[in-house]
Amino acid sequence: MRHRRIDELMTREVVSVPRDAPFKEITRTLTRHQVTAVPVVDGGGRVMGVVSEGDLLRKSADQAAAPGDPPAVPDLAAWERAKAEGTRAEELMSAPAVCARPDWTVAEAARLMEVQGIKRLVVVDDEDRLVGIVSRRDLLGIFLRQDDDIRREIVEDVLGDTLRLDPASLTVDVRDGRVNLAGRLPFRGMIPAVERMCATVDGVVSVSSTRLAYATDDTERGGGRS
Repeated sequence: MRHRRIDELMTREVVSVPRDAPFKEITRTLTRHQVTAVPVVDGGGRVMGVVSEGDLLRKSADQAAAPGDPPAVPDLAAWERAKAEGTRAEELMSAPAVCARPDWTVAEAARLMEVQGIKRLVVVDDEDRLVGIVSRRDLLGIFLRQDDDIRREIVEDVLGDTLRLDPASLTVDVRDGRVNLAGRLPFRGMIPAVERMCATVDGVVSVSSTRLAYATDDTERGGGRS
């Protein structure tokens, strides 16, 4: 099976700012391009961090206090305070940036986004140079695959090449990404494996095996669909 890679889904024309970009230039860039965050790069195009609307709003919160008054947000950590007082991209950015490689799969990228609680990943090459950016919306694009493409991959790659099953003994129906399997397997214990492998195909929403039968029950429970 061939899982879709980030470089097939990512945006390659990425808006970025240099490390010395001033606050107002960053604000204009976000507004002009209608984005909520931009990578910060050095002179060699290597990613140093990411500056977002949230990073810029720290300054707004810090400036809300009148001169001589306590800070508007007194519980800010020291590093957050320094960011709020910054005036350039390298002072305002969140670093290091959470990055991915172009050859990562959609599953790997989605897992990292979930763990980090972020909506996008900066994509860099082996030398940490900016090559793209991928968002949650980009990753959801795999679910727009045509049903015929999904079915073909399941029949040829999963059932045929990987599991070495006779495709003629099984029926695969795919509608809106929902896979329904029917037919007869050699062993009952193969059903969970078939389900799992079909579920990993890009674009699959769900897998149903209620119509799968088997020739031999190799499980301890016995009985069932034979």
